[in-house]
Amino acid sequence: MGNLAELIEKPHVIVTLEEGVDDREFLYPYYRVQEAGLNVVVIGTGKGKYKSKLGLELKEDASAEEYLKQNPDLKNLKGLVIPGGKAPERLRINQWARELVRKVNEKGIIIASICHGPQLLISAGVISGRRATSYITVADDVKNAGAQYLDESVVVDGNLITSRHPGDIPNWMREFIKAIS
Repeated sequence: MGNLAELIEKPHVIVTLEEGVDDREFLYPYYRVQEAGLNVVVIGTGKGKYKSKLGLELKEDASAEEYLKQNPDLKNLKGLVIPGGKAPERLRINQWARELVRKVNEKGIIIASICHGPQLLISAGVISGRRATSYITVADDVKNAGAQYLDESVVVDGNLITSRHPGDIPNWMREFIKAIS
């Protein structure tokens, strides 16, 4: 975690964060993206520190609002990762988080979402007409938002890469890294 201005001046990936994020779905992409040679920018809602599902204290680099104000053109952004757990439910009510997802999608930048992550995609209005998957408890929400729900390990539809649960992380991240490379 570092200074936002320094992090965004090089190719980077955003990983979203809020209370109750699934530890595996946050940490695996966090380190995998760095292993691929890109900076990671952890974006939350402005609280600074958050507790993960298992109680780890995780820190944001900036809020979605700060990020968009400092980087309105999304310069050097290669992808957006939305981990699951309870975090997407909390992020979806934040107007800046929704705006960030909308802008990333409009630019065709890769979005990887897992588990409950599609809740944020739904609230941002970017899932209608797409093929996607999610945790089974979110499947009806995905369908009701106008997407075609597929019960598959990983679903790639243009710039959108979705997976169901932590057991799908290797396939999910393999597709994400391939797409941003």
